[in-house]
Amino acid sequence: MRTLPLLSLAALLAAPLAAQGKPSDPDVKAAGGGMLPAGWTSRLDDTTAKLADVKFVTMGPGLHFTSGPAGIYWRDADAVTGSFHTVATFSQTKAPMHPEAYGIFVAGKDLKGAGQSYVYFLVRGDGQYTIRQRQGATVTNITTGNRNGWSPNDALAKQDSATGKATNKLEVAGTAAGKKLKFSVNGKLVQEVDAPAGMVAGVVGIRMNHNLDVHVDGFAVHKM
Repeated sequence: MRTLPLLSLAALLAAPLAAQGKPSDPDVKAAGGGMLPAGWTSRLDDTTAKLADVKFVTMGPGLHFTSGPAGIYWRDADAVTGSFHTVATFSQTKAPMHPEAYGIFVAGKDLKGAGQSYVYFLVRGDGQYTIRQRQGATVTNITTGNRNGWSPNDALAKQDSATGKATNKLEVAGTAAGKKLKFSVNGKLVQEVDAPAGMVAGVVGIRMNHNLDVHVDGFAVHKM
């Protein structure tokens, strides 16, 4: 008499548990993806993800990303050996399902290998930023914030409530002698930190999280 009720209960419980294991915001495949602009290289966070699901193209004088899985993008020519300044203006063109981040990475090393490392500076549409370091599979928060290293700052432009659009100009400056990294948004310094391990040299590039539509203007790396 007890066997049927117990089996029925198990079946009822199994469905919600299985559903919880599925991502609520899975990567959306971008149509027309799979190619990179000349000179660019990519590495996606998920080793099972495919570049075919990301569309990254030149558009006018700028760059346009439609993702897709999260990843980093760089040109070998943008490696720096000492002090530098990098800048780019990021325009989120529509609101993602959840706040998703994009921005600049610096001090990149072994980007294709198991020991990949870089420091990255990201913003998102809710007016918050973060600075983190990746070493291999480990990510460390350099900023401290309300949740998982995210910090609000009045310098950031929040996404428009109707269109989901937001534009922010990001800059990172590294001084080799002082071993410092300075991070600015829209011309305002938001944080200055000691460069991890005292290193400012390395590859400079762009990081784009998943399911975003973002235009990048004026990406430049100034070697000093």
